[in-house]
Amino acid sequence: MERNKRTGHLSALLTILIWGTTFISTKLLLADFQPVEILFGRFLIGLAALTLVCPRHLRGTSRRQELTMAAAGLCGICLYYLLEDIALTYTLASNVGVIVSVAPFFTGLLSHLLGREERLRPSFFVGFAAAMAGICLISFSGAQLELDPTGDLLSLLAALIWSVYSLLTREISSYGYPTLLTTRRMFCYGIVFMLPALAVFGFHPDLSLLTDPVPLLNLLYLGLGASALCFVTWNLAVKVLGAVKTSVYIYLIPVITVVTSVLILHEPITPLAGLGIVLILAGLFLSEGRWPKR
Repeated sequence: MERNKRTGHLSALLTILIWGTTFISTKLLLADFQPVEILFGRFLIGLAALTLVCPRHLRGTSRRQELTMAAAGLCGICLYYLLEDIALTYTLASNVGVIVSVAPFFTGLLSHLLGREERLRPSFFVGFAAAMAGICLISFSGAQLELDPTGDLLSLLAALIWSVYSLLTREISSYGYPTLLTTRRMFCYGIVFMLPALAVFGFHPDLSLLTDPVPLLNLLYLGLGASALCFVTWNLAVKVLGAVKTSVYIYLIPVITVVTSVLILHEPITPLAGLGIVLILAGLFLSEGRWPKR
């Protein structure tokens, strides 16, 4: 049991370490590609990688199970990223980063309301408050706060959608199928749901740009690392730890982003950002202590 828990925590941490660095690759790719082109491309690469690693098919599923995996693909693969990308066109990236980070709070509340086994304690709310205070300090240190109802509401909706995805993957993990196969099935559904968005937002990628190793490597990083690998490790963590406990790791994404900015982009870390990191880590620690012993 303890070994399984360690595996779950390591899987969640690895996922967040990669997801926290993807802003660099996305930022570089946005110079040449539209958000929907990057989104479709990365998950297509991810699907190909998962198929290559495990070509066997997922068999014996019921209609309800297929509907649940389709809903997970719609929420976590399609809607979340589309809403996040659209929100970025209306409001500041710092706003989006702060608002999307409330996903663990939504996950906890939904899990509690739906009567899941993961009961909330006061430490969950204290940890949430500490983490959100730290996220705000990191996101707005040196930046001017600007509010845009459209972008901020879309970001809030994206956080809610991700919490729904987390609970759906918790349900899917109870089916007993291999995580890699269920993740690949979710990718398939998510890509299908993306097709209407390609027509709406325009899908005309210039593939000749991929002859340049910089965009090619960044797209591969998003497709193989942030999509194929991370969705498998995230879903594995949810399977082992539960949806709420795994979602708490989302608090660490701004910390990883700041550290990456310092190491790779050589951006200075402000005192407010440093304090924010401390608050986020404290919030994570407090939130981790909210589950009763069994």
